[in-house]
Amino acid sequence: MVNALPKWVMVRYSKLWNEFKDKEFTFDKAVKVLKDKEAVVSVFLSDLRKAGWIQVNLSQKDLRQRVYKLKSPAEAIKDMNK
Repeated sequence: MVNALPKWVMVRYSKLWNEFKDKEFTFDKAVKVLKDKEAVVSVFLSDLRKAGWIQVNLSQKDLRQRVYKLKSPAEAIKDMNK
């Protein structure tokens, strides 16, 4: 199930979508693109996960690190109607 996003989350989602589209990225890359404090990015990614707009997996290269992959806007909106 996918939920609507607050405006502050949607703005950051848009920045990440413009940069990565459907490619995987790390927390550090998200911080660099968003130019926010790590604590803000952490809350943002958590909110995206809870809303169903992002997939979170463990890195195959380093199992201590997570990798993120955004759902496309079309896919997320389609899932909202389920």
